[in-house]
Amino acid sequence: MQPLNLPCSSSSNSKLLVPFFGLVFVLLLSSASHVSSCTEQERSSLIDFRDGLSPEGNGGLNVSWINNTDCCQWEGIFCSTDGVVTDVLLGSKGLKGSIPPSLSNLTGLLRLNLSRNSLEGSLPAELLFSNSIIVLDVSFNYLSGPLQERWQSSNPGLPLQVLNISSNLFKGQFPSTTLEVMKNLVALNASNNSFTGSMPSSICNYAPSIAMLDLCLNKFSGTISPEFANCSMLKVLKAGHNNLTGALPHELFNATSLEQLSFPNNDLQGILDASNLVRLNNLIILDVGSNGLRGNIPDSIGQLSRLEELHLDNNLMSGELPSALGNCTGLRYITIRNNSFKGDLSRVNFSRLDLRTADFSMNNFTDALQKLKSCSTLTSLLIGTNFNGETIPQDEAIDGFGNLQVLTIDACPLVGKIPLWLSKLTKLEMLDLSNNQLTGLIPSWINNLQLLFYLDISNNSLTGDIPIALMNMSMIQYQKNAVRLDPKFLELPVYWTPTRQYRMLNAFPVLLNIGHNRFTGSIPPEIGQLKMLDVLNFSSNNLSGEIPWQISNLTSLQVLDLSNNQLTATVGTPSYVAMCSTLHVTQQEHIQPP
Repeated sequence: MQPLNLPCSSSSNSKLLVPFFGLVFVLLLSSASHVSSCTEQERSSLIDFRDGLSPEGNGGLNVSWINNTDCCQWEGIFCSTDGVVTDVLLGSKGLKGSIPPSLSNLTGLLRLNLSRNSLEGSLPAELLFSNSIIVLDVSFNYLSGPLQERWQSSNPGLPLQVLNISSNLFKGQFPSTTLEVMKNLVALNASNNSFTGSMPSSICNYAPSIAMLDLCLNKFSGTISPEFANCSMLKVLKAGHNNLTGALPHELFNATSLEQLSFPNNDLQGILDASNLVRLNNLIILDVGSNGLRGNIPDSIGQLSRLEELHLDNNLMSGELPSALGNCTGLRYITIRNNSFKGDLSRVNFSRLDLRTADFSMNNFTDALQKLKSCSTLTSLLIGTNFNGETIPQDEAIDGFGNLQVLTIDACPLVGKIPLWLSKLTKLEMLDLSNNQLTGLIPSWINNLQLLFYLDISNNSLTGDIPIALMNMSMIQYQKNAVRLDPKFLELPVYWTPTRQYRMLNAFPVLLNIGHNRFTGSIPPEIGQLKMLDVLNFSSNNLSGEIPWQISNLTSLQVLDLSNNQLTATVGTPSYVAMCSTLHVTQQEHIQPP
């Protein structure tokens, strides 16, 4: 099975606070050049690696790596000025086969990058315990088996500084004897494997300069060791998506250099202790989402002046948001989704925050829209499943949100009409008002939202005919408009269901869902103009008349649902042929048979 490239935190763009491994390779290449010839031993070792690759997975090395030629001139090979091979950089070459121990015969090798290939087998101990390699990256392959234990003959102070074995099939416990000899290690990424047992916290005792430790997406279990307090230089600690239990130990908060603390999707318990939290005053990212934390957000959160991301979603937390949260002026996104927070948010001055994305959904907030409108920097606001049946603010009540691209106010259930103030959100690309108790008509200004490509107003009590304005939504009509969508990553992953997660706006389907309302009349033939639609749902209304043949123009459709209406399509008529053609494209059967 191909290793998954999954996020290790609920943030879609968690920043790397130490150099990315690829960048490390680039920065350390400055001394490499093609000057002198490599030795026969080095050439032979490289040929041995080439010949161990499968014919269909040699990345063209059988062409560029030719016997009896200078291997310093071969693709991916870099040498020092005296002809010693220092770098083997073969990432993303489509290589298939195994990694031979003979590569350790490159006695001057400093950097080995075999990442993002399809290599199998074990990681040779000769490379893991090399006396020369300082950067070893074999991530995103199919390497398997337990990690090698320390050799008795291995140097007690290996030069290795960066080890990336992420996204492979390694299993078993992470051997502490291996870490004992890695005293110079600065960054270790072992994420997305199947390591078991306790987290290798002893690394803090053996490698005093460790700055980045990524252990997420494994099967580590047990409690978080107090030994992490010894990581005085640690800036990034990520261990999300494991089976960790217990509370965050008090000792962990002695690691005051931490800039990212990330433990999402475990089974952690306890509270966020105010006196402990304030000690991590260098924190930029705090992610303990999807655990079992209780209690409230302490006032000491306001003393984390560098905080940019706060992820407390899917816990058992409660209470009102502390006013001190307004002191975190650099906070760019916050998710407290699916807790039991309450109140009207009036205690927090959101206008002081650089807050761009906020997910407050599935709590017990009241009157939240009125309090958040002053936050002009917001680009994404998810605030559904709150309000408890309030009336949606109308016309002049809301005059902010000018930069919003994503707005979801679903499942509250709000009453009232679709408000006029939404027409002022000219940057809006996604709008979800589903599962409320809204009444009235679809407003004629809906097509003035020229960037809107995702509209879900299903499961309400809206009435009237389907307006022609809905058929004139420019973003759904023309392919050329797709380039106007913001291609950047969303600042938070957006969940529509537990199994559907999107990280980029242009990854969402182009959707028009007005199902489960009280619309009447026929489907306008102008429906054929919405050529970019992926999902069209008009189900469970009181629509009548014949299905327009123009629906066959919707060749991008993946889902078409016109069920539970009074629509007709006579066999052999253009509308029936159109319906069948569209169903063939969508591979769905949501239209009632004639």
